[in-house]
Amino acid sequence: MSSSKEQLANLKTTPQAAASPPRPLESLRGPSGGNALDRVIVKRLLATLGEPAFDFELWTGERIESGAAHKVATLRIADRATLLGLVRNPDIEFGDGYSEGRIEVDGDLVRFLEALYHGVMHGNLRPSPVRQLRQRLSRARSNTLDRSRGNVHHHYDIGNAFYELWLGDTMAYTCAYYPTPAADLETAQIGKMDHVCRKLRLRAGESVVEAGCGWGSLALHMARHYGVKVRAFNISREQIAYARERAVLAGLDGRVEYVEDDYRNITGRYDAFVSVGMLEHVGVADYRELGRIARDAIGPLGRGLIHSIGRNRPKPLNPWIVKRIFPGAYPPSIREMMQIFEPWNLSVLDVENIRLHYARTLEHWLERYEAACDRVREMFDERFVRMWRLYLAGSTASFRVGELQLFQVVFAPSSNNEIPWTRAHVYGA
Repeated sequence: MSSSKEQLANLKTTPQAAASPPRPLESLRGPSGGNALDRVIVKRLLATLGEPAFDFELWTGERIESGAAHKVATLRIADRATLLGLVRNPDIEFGDGYSEGRIEVDGDLVRFLEALYHGVMHGNLRPSPVRQLRQRLSRARSNTLDRSRGNVHHHYDIGNAFYELWLGDTMAYTCAYYPTPAADLETAQIGKMDHVCRKLRLRAGESVVEAGCGWGSLALHMARHYGVKVRAFNISREQIAYARERAVLAGLDGRVEYVEDDYRNITGRYDAFVSVGMLEHVGVADYRELGRIARDAIGPLGRGLIHSIGRNRPKPLNPWIVKRIFPGAYPPSIREMMQIFEPWNLSVLDVENIRLHYARTLEHWLERYEAACDRVREMFDERFVRMWRLYLAGSTASFRVGELQLFQVVFAPSSNNEIPWTRAHVYGA
């Protein structure tokens, strides 16, 4: 594991860290006042969003109210160029404007974003033909090995020290599973790992292959508490180095092997296949190949589980998230996920949606991130602080309003009759 000093030095050299800091909102206000056209534009935006629960404030100080009875926030716009950008390309301009300080939210950011998403989901907003074409191309695009490495490097290799600030002791960067809404983050992350292991019905002496292992928490948990041997694949160099050191410190390096390689290069036969939080990075075009790999890995008597962010219907991830945070990411619908299983006659045994658990997980992450934002600012800059705040707050809001889902799908070959009669093994522990 790199020292904290080395990690901070690496963080300072990332492309994201080189961005210019945002300027205060007041310094960005243009010399000219607002006019009737500005007010018409804002009123049209509010009407299109179904009169959401927030107002606008222009750079002149003029307030333009929505028709909602109860307001949660006020959106402050720094200048006319920013307002026109919201009309021209809202998907990108809102995120960039907020990151750069040209857009401010007076009020609770998550509640504001919930109101915004409600407006987008239920208002009169219609995607343009260009946007519809871009969405279709996004679903059809294949994440090649080189492209996947670049995508993973952009998001995960910005320094383990950064993620340690807010992920918690487990360093699990996926949805936790809360036994009660009041449970703390660490309890819930361990609860998620046990939930997965029980669904897979792991038994001592078995072998497991994991596609996409993050910082290694699940593999260590499976080996320590369920007595299995694990081969875990990941193409993030920083995460693999971190995971290997954790295995040595835990005395589990003889039971867990971390492989720095792509899931497409998985070989061998195992009792179980598991993937938690990787499918979002695969891309629909490669689902058939993932299914073949899983089928070959578990043979006629194995079983598998895939845990992934998803949608109720096909729709790309927010373009700003894809451009600034998660390049190449795509959350599938259940119907799209079936492209993994159907071509290889893999039987789907169980589907569970734990969407609200991810909303709660993100609330905990955001709380810890805010507490550590001074450290984040030292590592990067103010723009980065605001960019990741928006990402975490927006993700929280997306799961709260049902824009995003979290699916766990258990599967097995159709020839496998050694399958559970009931779900008692999942909830009877």
